[in-house]
Amino acid sequence: MTDVVIRALDASDAALFDSMPDPLGAREGHRLTRHRPEWKRVALRDGRVVARGAWWGGPDDTEPVNVNWFDVAEGEEEAGAALLASAPWQVELELNLPSGWRDDTALRGAADTRITAARKAGYDLLVERLMYRWTPGHGLPERPGRLVFRSEPDDAVFFDALRRIHSATLDAHALKAIEQGGLDQAAQEELDFFHWCPSPRQWWQVAHTPQGEPVGIHIPAHNPSGPCIGFIGVLPEQRGRGYAYDLLAECTHFLVEHGAEFVAAATDRGNVPMATNFAKAGFPVVKERLNFTSPATHG
Repeated sequence: MTDVVIRALDASDAALFDSMPDPLGAREGHRLTRHRPEWKRVALRDGRVVARGAWWGGPDDTEPVNVNWFDVAEGEEEAGAALLASAPWQVELELNLPSGWRDDTALRGAADTRITAARKAGYDLLVERLMYRWTPGHGLPERPGRLVFRSEPDDAVFFDALRRIHSATLDAHALKAIEQGGLDQAAQEELDFFHWCPSPRQWWQVAHTPQGEPVGIHIPAHNPSGPCIGFIGVLPEQRGRGYAYDLLAECTHFLVEHGAEFVAAATDRGNVPMATNFAKAGFPVVKERLNFTSPATHG
């Protein structure tokens, strides 16, 4: 067997990336994703693409924020590992998979090949996530009408709310940030993401009871691919009353009132309460995602 050749691509040979089979349907899943040719890399054996990766970032990012397209041919796990390990960017890997992939032998085999390659490159599984997409055919969730929502211009209010929300969180990314740098880091990472989104800052909202008691926050947002539920968070002392659904319903209505024709969302598979709220609000699971941390972030 000949050696593998790892190549970065550019606009002149970007078509090489598309020469590989797509058993997991990544191409359709990335219809709205803009990948830069110079952030794509392939592994070739005898001139045939046996692994490929597309690193991704927002339009103003100078470096990729993740790898969100990673394919490996059957039996080419070492080539896939070499592709990841040799890249100049060591960032989180997102492996997007069709919903129910574990129940389909072919899909599971293709996924396992990619997972094995990622592990060989030193990537560790952080969390499995459920990806949702609401469309008008599912109907707008009913607003319970229990809370009062208003915009809030002071980032410090959101920072304080995020610290409190993450003091009792199920979110794996937040827990990782807390382990690395405490609640301040977890809150700041969320704020940085909200500011990174191209949607207006004035969309961020706080929620109160009619009596003025703070309940939580919700962030209607647009990421570079379109409208999404940026964040839903209930303060710990207000949990157990079903308020997360109120926030989700309001966030969905807000986005639709501002022109959204679909709304994307996600939650960790282990966050059963939030998954239940998405189902109640008419958000179907459209795919699943495995998030892997890069070797550069370990330790």
